[in-house]
Amino acid sequence: MNKFLFKYIDNTGLVLFRVVFGALIATEAFGAIFTGWLRRTLVDTPFTFNFIGFDFLQNLQGPLLYYYFVVMGLFGIFVMLGFKYRFSMVAYALMWTCVYLMQKSSYNNHYYLMMLLCWIMAFLPANRWFSLDAKINPGIKNPAMPRWVLLILILQVWIVYTYASVAKWYPEWLNASVPALFMQGKKHYWLIGEFLQKNWVHWSIAYVGILFDLLIVPLMLWKRTRLLGFVISVFFHLFNSIVFQIGIFPYMSIAFALFFFSPETLQKRFLPKKKLYTEGEVIIPKNRNIIIGVFSIYFLVQIGLPLRHWFFKDDVLWTEEGHRLSWRMMLRSKSGNLTVYVKDKESGVKKRYNYQELLGDKQARAVKTKPDLLWQLAQRIKKVEAEKGNDVAVYMDCLVMVNNGVYFPFIDPNVDLASEEWHPFKHHDWILPSPEDYNKKPVKE
Repeated sequence: MNKFLFKYIDNTGLVLFRVVFGALIATEAFGAIFTGWLRRTLVDTPFTFNFIGFDFLQNLQGPLLYYYFVVMGLFGIFVMLGFKYRFSMVAYALMWTCVYLMQKSSYNNHYYLMMLLCWIMAFLPANRWFSLDAKINPGIKNPAMPRWVLLILILQVWIVYTYASVAKWYPEWLNASVPALFMQGKKHYWLIGEFLQKNWVHWSIAYVGILFDLLIVPLMLWKRTRLLGFVISVFFHLFNSIVFQIGIFPYMSIAFALFFFSPETLQKRFLPKKKLYTEGEVIIPKNRNIIIGVFSIYFLVQIGLPLRHWFFKDDVLWTEEGHRLSWRMMLRSKSGNLTVYVKDKESGVKKRYNYQELLGDKQARAVKTKPDLLWQLAQRIKKVEAEKGNDVAVYMDCLVMVNNGVYFPFIDPNVDLASEEWHPFKHHDWILPSPEDYNKKPVKE
């Protein structure tokens, strides 16, 4: 075990990944400003649907977030340059974690993965070469790193891809109807719009997606298939970038290849002046048990969290319970209709409530299909009304459509959601049971 974990290997892959990763996270921060994502998601909206329990992050909301993201982008550049690396990486990780926990209406798996990688990278010796830190302080220069550094990065990537594949093993994906549904929204794309509507393309997306996620890490680990795996990876992720426009995630995924190619290849191609480490020393650190313990707990959580929905009552595709933090990527399309009523507890008067005035456009669309967002909206309404001197109950009449099927009742309209408690690891009975035929398609007249 000591030899397996603490044998020193060349660190060229880690050093190069730091440069690419720093550039990407800086792009994420500055891009949020220039694309309008920050304005739409966190500045213009009066309420952001933070992760439950992190309500205090609402205090960060507003125009000052523009400065916040500029500072975060600068830390990303510092990471890329290897300048004050440890401080810069921890600072970006902390700031991005706040952004991630601050809002759920633009939930994206790559936001979660980026947060995890930021914290992992913060504890890795990624600035020991090709960095301003090493130039300023030559004493930290080191062409090597312990093998556990490489192993935790590969294992993290493997977990992501494996769960992403397994999550697609359900009928609506296997019969290619979900990919077909996604492609319907791409008809307007220049040059490729009509091509994406072909039936064989939908089937290819369905099964290439399953097989790629399941096999790409084994392909990259085996030397004989590594180049093939890399070529497939580049094509797959560039296709996703063009078609689905999901930000930096495809390029970060391509950069993962740096963990698999041999140090000799990477050093020859990218850092020819770097010393190639080949001594293979085994150096056991004094904090060996702490390192093993921390990462063992971390990966047990990473493996366990995506499985939790199996312990909830009903289907996660319907209830959404256990969906987040589980690498369930682009699996379904949902839309909903929502009507909110408030009942004054003193007078007994029940009336329709205009909830849209409390939310931005993006948040108003997202709330209709997510039970935790519906619960948070009920708490928000109760608080707003309490500030006016009104003690109210909040009822919701909500219909949800899955994968372009038909609408079914989603929330028990007789339950006062404002008086309910939220249980992160327990099913909520006010979510109505999933209909047996909720995936059925509407009859065309």
